[in-house]
Amino acid sequence: MRMSSEKTLARTGVYAFLVISAAFFLMPFYVMVVTSLKTMDEIRVTSIFALPDTPTLQAWVTAWQSACTGLNCNGLSVGFFNSVMIMVPATVFSILLGAVTGYALSFWRPKGTGLIFGILLVAAFIPYQVFIYPLVRMLSQVGLYNSLAGIVAIHVIFGMPIMVLLFRNYYAGLPRDLFSAARVDGGGFWVIFIRLILPLSPPILIVAVILQSTHIWNDFLFGLVFAGSDNQPMTVLLNNIVNSTQGEKAYNVNMAATILTAAVPLIIYLASGRWFVRGIAAGAVKG
Repeated sequence: MRMSSEKTLARTGVYAFLVISAAFFLMPFYVMVVTSLKTMDEIRVTSIFALPDTPTLQAWVTAWQSACTGLNCNGLSVGFFNSVMIMVPATVFSILLGAVTGYALSFWRPKGTGLIFGILLVAAFIPYQVFIYPLVRMLSQVGLYNSLAGIVAIHVIFGMPIMVLLFRNYYAGLPRDLFSAARVDGGGFWVIFIRLILPLSPPILIVAVILQSTHIWNDFLFGLVFAGSDNQPMTVLLNNIVNSTQGEKAYNVNMAATILTAAVPLIIYLASGRWFVRGIAAGAVKG
């Protein structure tokens, strides 16, 4: 009886902790949503926690279509499409290169495999800021600075270390006998990769897509430095909206713009979080 009471008390404590933690982390989101649904007149006279008297989506429309991001007042819509054009090819190429490199380092093991993997591992933890000036100079020399191709290439380059680390560790956990049998049957590098390795890779591919796509979408630094004024992603335009010094601070528009910018990675996590956990559990961090 006493043990049952202790278990009930412990379970109650765990649930209480989880509820308090969830409330703590969801409170800012709640404030953002209710503020974005108010008019500025209502924001001035009510508490930030108060629900809107007459909810309106005008702030959302303004944030998307006509909020000023400097001299232009086209809202976040332009930045959304720029972010998509940056994220999709950068995610695809970085994952493809990471998968092929991780496969080569795990099974084929060319000369200097340990050195190459060590360099990639170290590069994953070097601050990005160290490389900014040299990369600006290099991209300027080859005509890719302030271009869509340039910002995509930057994301692919900086995504490679973590992608190679993920895929190499995952492939290292696969049975080597499968690879040896494929070699005996005459399979070459690409045949084995396409017909054997890729069909075994969905768990780690899901993990890689989630990590890389959300990282690229949320990036601000590279978008600010390398994208150029015509290719600025959503995060850069959001910064320009929030930090605009023209007129009054439209807190409802700022909150709506912030939620719109965060919507894509949030949807990705909500839609595929279950598969992300399964991918991790299937061996994404083994090795």
